[in-house]
Amino acid sequence: MTRNRVLVALVAVVVVVVAGVFAVWTAFVYLDRSLPATAVQVIIPRGSTLSDIAALLESRGIIRNALSFRVLARIGHADEEVRAGAYAFAPHETQAEILNQLRSGGAQIATWVTIPEGFTAAQIAQRLQDEGIGRAAAFDRAFHGHEGYLFPSTYLVPLAATPDQVTRMLTDQFAKELPPDAAQRARALHVTLAQAVTVASLVEREAKIESDRPVIAGVIYNRLRLGMPLQVDATIEYALPEHKSELSLHDLQIDSPYNTYQHAGLPPTPIANPGQPSLLAALHPAKTDDLYYVYCGNGHHVFAKTLAEHQANVERCLH
Repeated sequence: MTRNRVLVALVAVVVVVVAGVFAVWTAFVYLDRSLPATAVQVIIPRGSTLSDIAALLESRGIIRNALSFRVLARIGHADEEVRAGAYAFAPHETQAEILNQLRSGGAQIATWVTIPEGFTAAQIAQRLQDEGIGRAAAFDRAFHGHEGYLFPSTYLVPLAATPDQVTRMLTDQFAKELPPDAAQRARALHVTLAQAVTVASLVEREAKIESDRPVIAGVIYNRLRLGMPLQVDATIEYALPEHKSELSLHDLQIDSPYNTYQHAGLPPTPIANPGQPSLLAALHPAKTDDLYYVYCGNGHHVFAKTLAEHQANVERCLH
């Protein structure tokens, strides 16, 4: 046999082998329905890679082989489209069907929802609607009276959850995160626990870096003790129908109990939903004589004990 004939024969063998492997792989991912053996639910954590997901599905008996699943996903350019969340898979589905449901969310029963620190109840309601869980208006109604107690975190929320169920989920988490000595700490600060939560909401909306939180809380308590208006811009923003990045002099005249330029004391309710750092700052404020602060860029506020010192800081930071 000549060299050319040997080469042709080898190529033919390779083609047959490749074709055979491809045929087996195709049957494996498009025709094999041996798994899942029974209906099964699985939670895919946030941030999971395709390799993580394939390994999880194999370990739970949902697919037979993680490698073939990864190949299928990459061939279909689906490796970036698989959604994290909770899924319920019916028995006897092909790997292709499993992948399609992960891409489309067809078998999804719950989704991960992140509630950032400082979101208002209205913003949380909109976030839930954006994630495909109910209507914002229904959540707005359910959240009424719970501003400040809807704990910001990441939740695995059932797609069929009712507004009341989601409200309980968020408020129950708040109760878990609240320090056990919170009521005692509030009494030591001469406020109720509800007032301390309101202070925490002000801190959450005002502070931009961790080190400023307890100092801002200290300033708020100092002004409360002296009967000075708090003059917190974030309370005005809360009272406005739409968020504004800069307040005008006209805004400062708004007729609202949340206008802390015109009304002494705390606003009637929290103005946002604080995270644990702001709650801790409100319960453990810095011991300071400062009565004023102004934002000075790069996340930092500068603090002052006297009005003259504060005015100098304002001139330096804002002009």
